[in-house]
Amino acid sequence: MNKFEFSPKLRNTSFALIGIGILAVAYGFITHNHSTWPNLLINGFYFTAIALGALFFWALQYAAEAGWAVVVKRVPEAIAHYLPVGGLILFVILLASVFHFNHIYHWADPAVTDPNSEEYDSIIAGKTGFLNAPFYIIRTIIYLGGWILFFRAFKKNSLIEDSNYSIAHWKKQQSLGAWFLVFFAVTSSTSAWDWIMSIDTHWFSTLFGWYVFSGMFVSALTVITLIVIYLKSQGLMPEVNDNHIHDLGKFMFAFSIFWTYLWFSQYMLYWYANIPEEVTYYQERFENYHFIYILNLFVNFFFPFLVLMKRGSKRRYGLLAFVGVIIILGHWSDTFVMIMPGTVKENWNIGIVEIGTFLGFLGLFSYVVLNALSKRSLDVKNHIYYKESVQHHI
Repeated sequence: MNKFEFSPKLRNTSFALIGIGILAVAYGFITHNHSTWPNLLINGFYFTAIALGALFFWALQYAAEAGWAVVVKRVPEAIAHYLPVGGLILFVILLASVFHFNHIYHWADPAVTDPNSEEYDSIIAGKTGFLNAPFYIIRTIIYLGGWILFFRAFKKNSLIEDSNYSIAHWKKQQSLGAWFLVFFAVTSSTSAWDWIMSIDTHWFSTLFGWYVFSGMFVSALTVITLIVIYLKSQGLMPEVNDNHIHDLGKFMFAFSIFWTYLWFSQYMLYWYANIPEEVTYYQERFENYHFIYILNLFVNFFFPFLVLMKRGSKRRYGLLAFVGVIIILGHWSDTFVMIMPGTVKENWNIGIVEIGTFLGFLGLFSYVVLNALSKRSLDVKNHIYYKESVQHHI
């Protein structure tokens, strides 16, 4: 039977990683480590973004009437199951941030908007119409609530598709996918402004939403590819052939280039203009995060570009999996560089708290995704484009 079994070994590994994460966070709080809350935000956002990227990929296949990826549909479905869990954790972290349990968001401090305070900041005060706690929380609820509602609707329709398929039902799923893309197009950018860009409150970029999306989507594509390769190694998903894996590899390759295009475009425009209040974002990163900031470019662009450029490399499962692991770590590092400079300045480190928190979230993510994957058969024979997908070739 084409069904994944969540073995006790995998389950125990996930629990062990979750335990490491809990201990790392507890250690951070006990020792008053200043990077504990930023690390929670980094990992809370990163893994939730991967789940959201998988939901986007899932919706895109319906909206575009794409047939090639039908046989791997169960994988993005399973990844998207992390969205309610990760969304709740992220919401708690953000709520704690705006209610002064930490100092991640400088704009949340009432003193910076009080004209009678020595800490008054006229630039931040001018943004209070948008950056204020009540409106921020409302927007966050809309983002997370909307994404989760769309996920539940997709899941419900997917279950119906397995048991009682009809053309009318498929069209309903297609329409749902189109509406989600519209909602996602707006909220993926605005949530990036709220949750990440507002950390550096004085600075803004019109490309930032796209930049965050590109990292989110390439990470989601990479996780999808890694899980499909793993399932193939277990003798599952026999309908998936080299052409499907090749196409997933092409997506990883393409969106690595897209991320780099946005990385360069955003940097180049600020470098060329050289306006003091606009270059502070990069000044902080080049002065205190220079090595890791430049390393991101090599890890997230040059490495996947050079390795995946050849056609054959996208059909070698082991090599593709290796590149995938590097991309996952690379875009976690990119998220690290987006959040840490504005929160801890030069006082950053990658140690017990950072590694442990990442492993804890990885364990939770793995548990939720693999558990969801084990609940249903990997077969999708009732899908309208199933035969087209099985016969997919390049």
